[in-house]
Amino acid sequence: MEEEEAALSFKDLGIIDELCEACSQLGWKAPTPIQKEAIPLALKETGSGKTGAFGLPLLQALIARPQRLFALILTPTRELAFQIKEQFDALGKAIGVTCVVVVGGIDMTQQAVELGKRPHIIVATPGRLVDHLEKTKGFNLKALKYLVMDEADRILNLDFEEEVDKILKVLPRERRTMLFSATMTSKVNKLQRAHLKEPVKVEVSSKYQTVTKLQQYMLFIPCKHKHMYLAYILNEIGNQAVIVFCATQQSTLKTALMLRNLGFTAIPLYGKMSQNKRLGALNKFKVKERSILLATDVASRGLDIPSVDYVINFDVPMHSKDYIHRVGRTARAGKSGIAITFVSQVCQFKLYK
Repeated sequence: MEEEEAALSFKDLGIIDELCEACSQLGWKAPTPIQKEAIPLALKETGSGKTGAFGLPLLQALIARPQRLFALILTPTRELAFQIKEQFDALGKAIGVTCVVVVGGIDMTQQAVELGKRPHIIVATPGRLVDHLEKTKGFNLKALKYLVMDEADRILNLDFEEEVDKILKVLPRERRTMLFSATMTSKVNKLQRAHLKEPVKVEVSSKYQTVTKLQQYMLFIPCKHKHMYLAYILNEIGNQAVIVFCATQQSTLKTALMLRNLGFTAIPLYGKMSQNKRLGALNKFKVKERSILLATDVASRGLDIPSVDYVINFDVPMHSKDYIHRVGRTARAGKSGIAITFVSQVCQFKLYK
C-alpha cells in the first residue's frame, strides 16, 4: 500500500495532461500529502504545496468552464500574494490564464486598469480589495465561482474582520470556498464567518508539528548579550542562508544595522517598508545576494524560499502557531534544516503552554 502511495502522480489524481506538464516544468515531481488529500476532493466536488492543492483543481475547473473573474484568492500578506501569482502564472501559462495581484503599497490606478481587463484570477489582501470594491467603478465579483483563503486562520481572525465581512457580503452565495493553512483554528464561529455550506475538512495532521528533518534548539542567554550571541552564531554558520525573526520593526532594523556594521550581508524585511523595498529584499535573499534576512512575522507565513538553512528566533514568538510558521521556512521539500530560539529572562515564553 505504501509503495502505491509513493508512486502516485498528478495524473493519478485526475489532473489533465496540460496541467501535469506544467507541474513537471515547475519541478513538481509528485503530489505532496496535502495535494493527495485535497485535489481529488476538489475535483470531485466541482465535477506544501498548498498552492498546488487549490491551484490545480481551480485551473482545471477554469479550463472546463472558461470565465473572466473566475476566482479570488485572499492572503494575509503582500509577499504571499505575489508568490501565489508567480505559481499561477507558471501553471497557467500554456492555457492563457491571466492573474492579477491587488495589494496595498502599489498605485491603485494601475491596479484598476488591470482589473478593468477582467482577469481570470485575482490574488488580493483583504484591505486593498475592499478599496477597489468601494471605489473602482464597474468592478464587482458577482459572477465569482471560487473563493480561496490561504493562511485562513490569519484571514479569519479579528485583524481582518471588518474587511472580510465586507467582501463576503458582495460575493455570490453559490460559489466554492476553500480554506488552507498550515495551522487551522478549531473555533467553529470563525469558519461560519466564511459562509461555509456542507463543509468537508481535510487534514494531513491534526496536531501542530514540525517536520522530522528539522533540528530544533533553545539557547538560554542573558537579554543584554543577545546581539553578541547572534553575531557569534552567524559567524560560525558562514555564508549559509539564514532567516532571523524579530518581534518588532525596531528590533528588525536595529539588528540588521548592527550586523551590517559587523560585515554581514544582512537585509531587513518588515511591514512598514514600501512594497518595492519589501519585494526587493525578498528577491535579494532568494537569489543569494544577501545571506541573512532579518524579518518580522510578515515573512513567516507561506513563503516558499528555497534552501533556507537556518531559522533563528531572535525574539520568542508569542504563540505556538507563530513558532510553527516561522521554523517552517526551513527543512522544506524533504530537506533538512536547523531552528534556534533565543530565550532570555525577559521573554514571555508561551511556546509549550
